[in-house]
Formats: sequence, structure tokens, C-alpha cells
Amino acid sequence: MKDVWEIIEEIGLPGRDLYELPSSEKRFPDGCHWRVEISGVERPSTLEAVINESKKREVPVHRLISVVMGSTLLTKNELKKFAELAANAEMEVILTPGPRPLWDIGRQISTSEGAVSGLRYRGADQLAYAVADIIRSVELGFRGFLIVDEGLLWLVNQLRKRGHLPRNVKFKVSIYAGHANPAGARLLQELGADTFNPVGDLTLPSLAAIRKAVDIPVDIHVYLFDSFGGFNRFYECPEFARVVAPCYFKIEPGTSVGALYKPWTDPKLLEFMAREKVKYAEIIRELMERHYPEAKLSEQGAADLAVPEP
Repeated sequence: MKDVWEIIEEIGLPGRDLYELPSSEKRFPDGCHWRVEISGVERPSTLEAVINESKKREVPVHRLISVVMGSTLLTKNELKKFAELAANAEMEVILTPGPRPLWDIGRQISTSEGAVSGLRYRGADQLAYAVADIIRSVELGFRGFLIVDEGLLWLVNQLRKRGHLPRNVKFKVSIYAGHANPAGARLLQELGADTFNPVGDLTLPSLAAIRKAVDIPVDIHVYLFDSFGGFNRFYECPEFARVVAPCYFKIEPGTSVGALYKPWTDPKLLEFMAREKVKYAEIIRELMERHYPEAKLSEQGAADLAVPEP
């Protein structure tokens, strides 16, 4: 295996997982190790709950994974209000464009065997619809978008380079893209990803190898849906910050994505879950201060965030 490790390392990737767990020397532009990401901020009322809870607990919330049901399903007025609320709170919004896979006419992905094929946009029309929804949201002031398909990532990065999308638009690759190794991480970075979410159940040595391969932030699920395995990794956060910085700690509890992020989900439930997620961020900060006080948490409204510009 040593020969295999060496030829992989010749092209700039770690040849194996980093079991020695080296401390990362990489940081966010503000010099900090970690930030907080709250998922499932589906409506303006959900965002208001996050903002209010963040102020009450004095816990910064840096990034919002928003409208996971698909931004097509909010009116222009709702999206405008969302952008204004986030801008005033200095929170980055990563909007989920829609229509999306599973809302298309194809059902292969919903079968037991088809599920292993991953989420991809089917055909040129679906790519065009996703781009159209991104453009609609950009016109309303949004500057961050969630991407599940490498083809769409390549396409929107080309549009950004050519000036069809603003230069300050950011693209986050979703856990649904299914990447789990340094080569996949490097591929996403080269395709234009500004940040990415690997699968949620990677070991710390595997995450260390990914960190060595890329410079972009790594978004780590520290609380994940039951349907994805239902784990809580709060006590690993200090080591995540030491080894994988810069990283976002992503908080996403619940029964399943399909059960929570639907347009007919009770807004009161979404608001309750939003407040709980901010509470968990407070707990994580407490654990970080106790077990890794040297790690720096970004302030609210860090300059490099993709805050909406309504």
C-alpha cells in the first residue's frame, strides 16, 4: 500500500486517512476556526424565530440553509421579506433552488435500488429551470445557493465567471451530492464550490484527509436526522475545529428531511425547531469554551458571508 499512497500523494492528495490527526492551520478570512449553520429555515416566520432566539441567547448564527422545500414555492414578496430580515440580521442565506430532484417526473431515485444513484437533475430542461430559479432569487437579493448536482455546479460557476451571475454569489454543495473522500472534495473545489457538506458519518481521520486536500470550508453535521442515522456529535466539535478548521457546525435534527421540509409543514413546528437549533448552538459553544477555548468563533456578520443584498 505504501507505493499506492505515494503515487496518490504525487498528485497532491493524501494517500490515506490522517490517523495522526494534525491540527489544521487553515482559517476563515477573519482568522476564526468555526461557525454555526442552521438548516431548514423555510419561511420568513422561521427566520424570525431564529433571529429572536439568537438575540435572546446571544449566540451568533452565521449561515441559514433556507427554503429546503424549494424557493419556487415562496412568492416574490415572501422572498423579499426573507432577504430583508437576513440582511438586517447579518446572516448568510444559502437558498435551495427549485424545482428539484424528487419533484421531477422521474421516480427512479425514489425506488430502493434507484436511491443509490444519487440526486441529479434529469435532462437539460431541469438544469435550465434550476438556473432560472437562481436568477429569480439573485434579482431579489440572494447571494448563496445549495447545489446537489456537480453538473449544475459546473454550469453555474461558468455563468458566474461570464458575468451572468454576480461574482459574489456563493455555491454550497449539499450532503445529497454524497461526497466522502479527498478526491471528491478536490473535484468540487475545482468545479467552483465555495463550501461543501460531506456525508455525515465520516470519521475524524477521514475528515482530516479531506481538510488536507481542500481550502474551502467543510460543513460538518453535528446533529442529523433520524433518517440519516440520527446521531449527535456535539462532544466531537472541539476536535472537528482543531483538525478540520475552517468548518461550519451544521445542526439539523428531526425525523426526516421528507417529513419536515415540505410546503405543508406547520409553520409553528418549523419555528419551534428553529429555536431548538439555536439552543443547541449555545450548548456547542459551551462545550467548545470548556474543551477547546483556543478555537475562535466568528462574530455575527463576518465580512465574507453571502448576506442577501435586497
